Amino acid sequence: MFKYPVDITHLDNGDVMAIFPDIPEAMTYGDNEEFALEWAQDALHVALSGYIDDHKDIPKPSEVKPGQKTVSPAPMVAVKLCLYQEMREKGISQLKLAKLLHCDAKQVRRLLDLDHQSTVSQLMDAAEILGFELDIDLKRMQGGNHSGIK
Repeated sequence: MFKYPVDITHLDNGDVMAIFPDIPEAMTYGDNEEFALEWAQDALHVALSGYIDDHKDIPKPSEVKPGQKTVSPAPMVAVKLCLYQEMREKGISQLKLAKLLHCDAKQVRRLLDLDHQSTVSQLMDAAEILGFELDIDLKRMQGGNHSGIK
């Protein structure tokens, strides 16, 4: 759901820059493409945290162009982003969600804090209150086995 396309630019000094067209606040660079993409997830995380802090909608990823790389937030972060966006769409404040969950508003703030280690059960409870069910799915990686395990 939050698979963001990344534009890769090779700079004159040899560094590689990674820029998210959908999230201009998220950009980074590295010594090579691999490092730039590793840092890109962190840049994405920081930028998306800013959207939540500023009470803005989370930008939807644009269509990926052929050959374009993508970066996604960590799974727990993606769940928090879904909950946050659903709250915005339904007009549910953090205080109202806290009342519905029978908890303190501070707990809901932590639940939406991308840096806070929320539990799966907390996220499931919030999803249920918002009319959703948390569904976890493992998908086979493209190219088959990447771990060397046979």
